[in-house]
Amino acid sequence: MRSERALLLGVARRRARPLALGCSASMVHQACEALVPLAIGLAVDHAVDGGGHGALIVAVSAVLALFVVLAACGGFQYWILSVTLQREAHELRVRAANRILADPAAGRGRTAGELMAVLTSDTAAVAAIIQAAALIGSGFTGLAVTVVVLVRIDLGLGLGLVLAVPLLMAGIDRIGPWLERKVAAQQQTGGLAAAFAAELVTALRPIRGFGGIGEAARRYRGVSRRSRDAALDAATASAVVAAAGLVATVLVVIATAAVAGQMALSGRITVGELITVVAMASFVADPVQRVASGVQKVAVSRAGAARVVPLLSASVITSGPRVTGWEAELHPGEMLGVVTTDPAVAQRVTDELAQLTSPQFLVEPAAAYLLGGTREAALDTGRDTAPEWTERALRTAAADTVETTALQGGGTNLSGGQRQRLALARALAADPAVLVLRDPLTAVDAVTEDTIARQLRLLRDQDRHTTVVVTTSPPLLMTCDRVVFVPSATRETVTGPHRVLMERPDYREAVLR
Repeated sequence: MRSERALLLGVARRRARPLALGCSASMVHQACEALVPLAIGLAVDHAVDGGGHGALIVAVSAVLALFVVLAACGGFQYWILSVTLQREAHELRVRAANRILADPAAGRGRTAGELMAVLTSDTAAVAAIIQAAALIGSGFTGLAVTVVVLVRIDLGLGLGLVLAVPLLMAGIDRIGPWLERKVAAQQQTGGLAAAFAAELVTALRPIRGFGGIGEAARRYRGVSRRSRDAALDAATASAVVAAAGLVATVLVVIATAAVAGQMALSGRITVGELITVVAMASFVADPVQRVASGVQKVAVSRAGAARVVPLLSASVITSGPRVTGWEAELHPGEMLGVVTTDPAVAQRVTDELAQLTSPQFLVEPAAAYLLGGTREAALDTGRDTAPEWTERALRTAAADTVETTALQGGGTNLSGGQRQRLALARALAADPAVLVLRDPLTAVDAVTEDTIARQLRLLRDQDRHTTVVVTTSPPLLMTCDRVVFVPSATRETVTGPHRVLMERPDYREAVLR
């Protein structure tokens, strides 16, 4: 809860100036709306009392002036709050996306579809705290002006409203946590449904291949049904909050109108004051509804913050035991091999390297995914790489012979080996100080694998850059200066040259299987 609150408070601090301007304009708008019944009542009293044309013109002009001010403030607050919300949502999306891209542990445990839902709907929900603040502030302003006007007309009416309104607010606030739970469930199930849909689209060819369309559709119906039910529950909860505010307001309006009517009949208040009181009692529904909507948006923002915070927080590798005995010191120009037969250990070693190495590192995962629709776009790393260096990277990765007019679905129209070679060329073209490769040549034939291994060492040696290869490939391991062997059973590391480690039966079995 503290981290969620800190995130929401951080939004308010970053957008303090436009938020203050927007809230102020919204509060002035609501105050003018609350004063309109008073101005109309005064105009009626001047007309009934025969106060003269001048006084009536002044009263009518005051009403018009109030409408001009409230219209201007309403338009301004809508513009500045909408712009501020969109900018904050954009900043949160970029921060979260950068965290996912930079930290391999940031999005762990969440599918691509769920991450997409967090980056879109949940960041927007967090930014909506800006609107919530304006709604609540302007709502209370309208209620305050209403109470002051009624107290000036009749102390009993004003005090009655002063007592009734806090009770209404307390009752609405009690519903807030229930609404927050419903909204959180909706966002969670919605994200899971989006994630499952993304997985189905990605795996559409294999699903068709083994005839699993019917089963896939059945599973998606189940996930979508749960998302729908959660959305209906959240909509019901939101409707209950809104209805509670309206019903309570109607009761206040009826009671106030009845009391004011009796006062007018007895002569305690004028006709104009009766009109003011009844109009005020009717108007009170708007500020109460604003507060209720603000409470609802706060619940939505807090639920969204609970899903965004993990992506913005500094991640720590905690899932599973740490690989012990790890030699973190990497030497310039060194090529270091890491051998393990356990994929989970390989992933953890890769993550630990990402945590331990310098900021100028690049981790190329085992799964090769090519961005862009052409080979040139797929090789563009955004680092202004010289064309000559890109060509050399292509030759080193034996990818200069991979020709394609268009890339589809991240390179799914290429063979596995072609995708791996282009992905390796892309990593080499980026030319990072520390390059971590995870099983880069598993889909390449033996002859090509041997050629690439020798060329890779020569290219990285040129600028004395460090290369870490997490692999069981003998050609790659033979070019390494050191090899760190992580037996799956003990997780205790053993370091040495490849030829020396080959004397160990467990190492030999790992690399020759």
